[in-house]
Amino acid sequence: MNLKLIGPTKALESSYLEYLEELGDEERYPYPMDLDHSDFSGLIQTLHNYSRGIDLPDWLVPNTTYWFINQKELVGVAHLRHELNSQLREAGGHIGLGIRPSYRGKGFGKEILRQTIEKARELGIKDVHIHCHRHNEASARMIRSVGGILESEITEEGTDKIVQRYIASDT
Repeated sequence: MNLKLIGPTKALESSYLEYLEELGDEERYPYPMDLDHSDFSGLIQTLHNYSRGIDLPDWLVPNTTYWFINQKELVGVAHLRHELNSQLREAGGHIGLGIRPSYRGKGFGKEILRQTIEKARELGIKDVHIHCHRHNEASARMIRSVGGILESEITEEGTDKIVQRYIASDT
């Protein structure tokens, strides 16, 4: 397998649409998967702009979306926030990711997270905040497997869900 992170590209439109179809009614992670894709070239441009801090909605910080591919098939999506505001520091962190259902349980999550942490390091982020819900044990194991240390747990505002806040330090 030839797994790597790349920037979103029009060349993978059909694989992207197949990924969305595979997700069905499942909640999509990370959030850019919910962006309108009816104008695919427009979606690619929006994601590119966000990575440069251009045309950001008020609630967003500069962020980069990466597509995790095997050959020419989209396997997963990673989302790296270049900085944290107070809300993201509380719950959200630097990285969000998702793996295509047919690729889950095969170690791809660990690899996409490892490579996304490398991208964070390239941006100069020393302490990478990675959060997950406590009930999502698979995510917690994945975060710990790449060096994430549990810093704290909080109750997500307005819910009874516990958010585990991990930090992967550059040490």
